[in-house]
Amino acid sequence: MLNLALAMLFFVGIHFLISGTSLRDRLVAYRGEQAFRAAFSVLSLLALGWVVFAYRQAPYVETWGQLTGFKPIAAVLMLVSFIFVVAGLTTANPTAVSGESVLNDADAATGILRITRHPFLWGLSLWALVHVIANGDVAALLLFGSLLALCLAGMRSIDAKRRRTYGDRWERFAAATSNVPFMAIKEGRNRLELGEIGWQRLGIAVALYLAMLHFHAKIFGVSPLF
Repeated sequence: MLNLALAMLFFVGIHFLISGTSLRDRLVAYRGEQAFRAAFSVLSLLALGWVVFAYRQAPYVETWGQLTGFKPIAAVLMLVSFIFVVAGLTTANPTAVSGESVLNDADAATGILRITRHPFLWGLSLWALVHVIANGDVAALLLFGSLLALCLAGMRSIDAKRRRTYGDRWERFAAATSNVPFMAIKEGRNRLELGEIGWQRLGIAVALYLAMLHFHAKIFGVSPLF
C-alpha cells in the first residue's frame, strides 16, 4: 500500500508541480515546447507504469466494501463517461495538447464544447468517481481518488495556462463555454445542440461501452453489472 501511495504522490505531483505552472513556462522557455512535451510524456508514462504495478500489488483493505446496489447507477454513469471521453478526444479543442489553433476560429465552442470545455477530463472524473464509490477499498481510494482530484484541479490549471498564454483569444472562447457541464447553457452563453456532437461519436462511445461491459469481468475479475 505504501508503494501505491508513493506512486500516486509522484504521478499527481509531477502534474501539480510542473504541468500548468510557472515552472512549466520556464522549462518551455529554456528547452522549447516540443522538448518539454516529449520529456514530460516520458516521465508521465514511467509514473503511470509505476502506478499500475503498485495497484496490482496492493492488498485489499476494505473501507465501505463493494456496493452491489450501486452497480445499476454506475452502469449509467459509465455510459455518460464514455460519451464525454470519446467526444472529448475526437473534437478539436483549445484545452487539448496542440489544440490551441482552434482559438483562431470565430465559433470554436460547438459540439460537446457547448456542454463543457473539458469533456475528456469530466469523463475521466466520472469514471474515477464511479470506481471510488463502487470498489470500497483503500487501494481504489488512493488510485481513483487521486486521479479524480488531478482531473478536477487539472481543468483549472489548463484554463489558467491558456489565459496566461493566449489572453483575449482565450477569453473569447471561455466566455462562450464553461468548465462545469451545462453551466454556459444554463447562463445563456451557449445553447445545446446535441446533433453537433455527432452520431458517429455516440456510436463509437456506445460500442466501447458495450465492449467494456463484456470484457470487464474477464480482465479485472469483477462484473460491472452483477
